[in-house]
Amino acid sequence: MDITITKDIRYIGVDDHDIDLFEGMYDVPNGMAYNSYVILDEKIAVMDTVEVRFGAAWMAKLDAVLDGRTPDYLIVHHVEPDHSANITAFMDKYPQATIVASAQAFRLIANFYGTDYAARRIVAADGATVSLGSHVLNFVTAPMVHWPEVIMSYESTDKVLFSADAFGKFGAQDYDDPEGWSCEARRYYFGIVGKFGAQVQALLKKLAGKELAHICSLHGPVLSGDLSEYLRLYNIWSSYEVETEGVLIAYTTVYGHTREAAEYLAEKLRGMGVRAVITDLARDDQYEAVEDAFRHSKLVLCTTTYNTGVFPVMREFIQHLTDRGYQKRTVALVENGGWAPMAAKGMRAMLEGCKNLTFAETPVKIMGALTPATFAQLDKLAQELA
Repeated sequence: MDITITKDIRYIGVDDHDIDLFEGMYDVPNGMAYNSYVILDEKIAVMDTVEVRFGAAWMAKLDAVLDGRTPDYLIVHHVEPDHSANITAFMDKYPQATIVASAQAFRLIANFYGTDYAARRIVAADGATVSLGSHVLNFVTAPMVHWPEVIMSYESTDKVLFSADAFGKFGAQDYDDPEGWSCEARRYYFGIVGKFGAQVQALLKKLAGKELAHICSLHGPVLSGDLSEYLRLYNIWSSYEVETEGVLIAYTTVYGHTREAAEYLAEKLRGMGVRAVITDLARDDQYEAVEDAFRHSKLVLCTTTYNTGVFPVMREFIQHLTDRGYQKRTVALVENGGWAPMAAKGMRAMLEGCKNLTFAETPVKIMGALTPATFAQLDKLAQELA
């Protein structure tokens, strides 16, 4: 896809429509973009490479933009292989080029590609600069957003932030997402970056005084114009605050009774004017459910006792939440036990390490099929959540 960001900054990334799972686990039905950029000035900087399968296409795009010129720098913001896989090919083709990255990045480059380019490198510390002529790159370290070696660069003339994986989203560049940026950016954030909220908050503080006209992530669209909404959402997500008032009801079911309880509760809440989203954890995308759990103010976990503990799919979902620092929410527990309900106790134990959770006071216990007493408990829980 041909994108001109400014008259001197060009897009040379590629779209991947063959990928089914990103990082081996995230469903990407609309493909994935691997973004790379070129700054054309007295000196030329190439910003990152692309995934290994697209090396030839990327080199062809780079050659076309260079139009006979030779690049001076390769800036490596992030060494994850979907962005760094063509470092060796680039450095072999342009033996006069210098590679710019963090100290930790050079250690990872050696691990992945067998050399750290000791004779052809600049180590970029926080606040370091590289002048290209009229354009100056100002480097911002961003450790653990979401790897330890990450840097970003702020080009101060055109006010462009090259943000590594931050502000990225799922989907190819040529996919016109009818839901806009936030939905797949939220799933991307909480799936991949969400554990590192404190580090993202530290980054946002570093960026607070910089005027931004464009954000160029390594995935997803180039963000331009009024960027305040993107920054606002990243602040909410990384501080684990509530984005949307409402309830996510996440359930598993064996014979349909727990699903019946979840659906009844959802309809009851909606009838009371409460936003209620419902998901079957065994059949729906778990990472969509993770996204919705962090988005909404309240979470209801409905599941069956299984092998005297928590149903495996629910256990996996709760693990996803705790791994990513789930906090500052209200949680209600609905269990189905037949003869010996144990799921609520197990779920609560899994959530014990989460910060600032409030547990609903209304217990809902299903002993097989739903009864008038069960419906009364669900009615009371709906009142409490509303």
